[in-house]
Amino acid sequence: MDPVVILILVAALVVVFVVASTVRIVPQARRYNIERFGRYRRTLQPGLNLVLPVADRINTKLDVREQVYSSDPRPVITEDNLVVNIDTVLYYQITDPRAAAYEVADYLQAIDQLTVTTLRNVIGSMDLEETLTSREEINSRLRAVLDDATGKWGIRVNRVEIKAIDPPHTIKEAMEKQMRAERDKRAAILHAEGERQAKILTAEGTKQKDILEAQGTQQAMILRADGEAKAVELVFQAVHRNNADAKILAYKYLETLPHLAGSDNNTFWVIPGELTEAIRTVTSAFGDQSTAAGPTPPQETTTTTPDQSRTPQLGTAPLPSLDAATATNEAEKQAAAAVSDAKAEAEAAKSPQVPHRSRTSDH
Repeated sequence: MDPVVILILVAALVVVFVVASTVRIVPQARRYNIERFGRYRRTLQPGLNLVLPVADRINTKLDVREQVYSSDPRPVITEDNLVVNIDTVLYYQITDPRAAAYEVADYLQAIDQLTVTTLRNVIGSMDLEETLTSREEINSRLRAVLDDATGKWGIRVNRVEIKAIDPPHTIKEAMEKQMRAERDKRAAILHAEGERQAKILTAEGTKQKDILEAQGTQQAMILRADGEAKAVELVFQAVHRNNADAKILAYKYLETLPHLAGSDNNTFWVIPGELTEAIRTVTSAFGDQSTAAGPTPPQETTTTTPDQSRTPQLGTAPLPSLDAATATNEAEKQAAAAVSDAKAEAEAAKSPQVPHRSRTSDH
């Protein structure tokens, strides 16, 4: 081979090597730390960068995106001397590649150890109950301590989250029993409240029912009284409209007198004082007709049956041809005899040992 060709090939290889050593392409979200003769020179940014071949070399390649680091569970003692295992999740980001490469040898291990010590200090001032219910406070305190300590390392801690708090098995059983008791207590309270509300509603319903029934009875009595009042008013108006005289009224008065002894429970009668006046009115009304018909002896009949109580009835035969005073006396005697017979029948009905008597009065 021609020596000239060999020299050309060697020169070309040297040129290619020099160009390859001079040009550095950095990907996005990456940072390269460049050292020149062992000393930090600069940090290459994403894109095309030129360096001195042989003199410059890449020391560290760092990722400046936010990263996640999950630590292993670590035992931590609480204030009430209980050992709990806590594992955390750390979200961090490299803000200064030079400090992250030259200020700390292994920033991940440094962050992990700092997290454990800070966590023990924070949890050591809390009991188990407070530890389980104060995760937000623990997270904020951890983030404040880690962010302050890792700032000089060129790292920013964005978030620290407690992934799990694992108490001992015996504590878990005690907590489960406590929660079960709390649930039973709430269930009993809710059941008692339900029964109380049910009784209150039932009482309210009974009260409303009684009120409505009383109102209905009141309205019915008012309507019944109104109906009776209207009926009496109509009868009164009919009597006055038909111009009933004293003769008819006196006759009706005497006609209802025998009904006083119609009931078995009647043992006492009150004969109104107007009876004599009514008898006189009837006597005077029929006095002229009885005179024209001739003297006929008055008759009063009283009948008795074994199954029914006897009711004295005034005779309906025409009155004798007497004057008004004599007729009045006869009517009074007949009424008195009827009342006496009715009383005797009532007493006989009360005392079954006394035989029934049949009495006939002739006047």
